[in-house]
Amino acid sequence: MMAIAEEAPKTTSYRLFHFPKDRLRLTIGEDRSYVTVKPTWSAPLSHPNQYLALMNGKGEEIITLKDPKRELTAASYEAVAEEIAKRYLTSLVQNIVSAKGEFGATYWHVDTDRGERDFVTQSLQENAQWLSERHLLLIDVDGNRFEISDVTALDARSRLILETIL
Repeated sequence: MMAIAEEAPKTTSYRLFHFPKDRLRLTIGEDRSYVTVKPTWSAPLSHPNQYLALMNGKGEEIITLKDPKRELTAASYEAVAEEIAKRYLTSLVQNIVSAKGEFGATYWHVDTDRGERDFVTQSLQENAQWLSERHLLLIDVDGNRFEISDVTALDARSRLILETIL
């Protein structure tokens, strides 16, 4: 009796690239392509650099890669890293000039390591995340991140504004 050789499992290839230069695209194998792809970390705080979700232009998940650095070619990972850097740009807040809450929105004016910034947060219960006892992350309505690495290091006026808002 002749033994039947098992076929090796096929690995799917993912190719991510920019075309035109400001649009990330994805080709899966030789049968599917997506003209607009938005990479997002599924668990950026608990599993940094793991579980990368690739979303289509409508915000629907195409696929999640558990270990993207291992699962993607160097060129594809570089294209994703470039997009991620834009999406997860974090400014370090040095002091809070003002903050005003209105109808569930908070309007902030802060000094950061990138200069003065004005931004708006919705629902501070969801978009003000304590990463530790003193480390605060604020996420604005556009997904930009504003980090206060140590709230106790802020000047007295900034701490008072923060305590009033939160």
